[in-house]
Amino acid sequence: MRPLNDVLPAIAYNVLYVFYDFETTQNKRYSDTAKEHVSNLVCVQQFCARCEEIEDCSIDCERCGRRRHSFWNDPVGDLLTCLCKPRRWAIAHNAKAFDLDFIPKQGNHA
Repeated sequence: MRPLNDVLPAIAYNVLYVFYDFETTQNKRYSDTAKEHVSNLVCVQQFCARCEEIEDCSIDCERCGRRRHSFWNDPVGDLLTCLCKPRRWAIAHNAKAFDLDFIPKQGNHA
């Protein structure tokens, strides 16, 4: 991911940056030669223009709220619920490859 500039553009004030990472198990057989990755945890960190300089994610932000989340019971569903809350700003992400694969699969099993 490209690093943020020292000064964010004015539009960036209305963006919530969300970073997440899935942890998985591979106990479920997918085929004779492969096992399926099953998500069992997703860790999420977020920041907005007001709290981006605060390194300690355990400190909540007045504007964007809780900055660190962990979802265990339904990692994909809980992540989507968290991301789809009504907000006054856009959400930026850099999801690709492995960590993005679970979201389309969630729609197939819901």
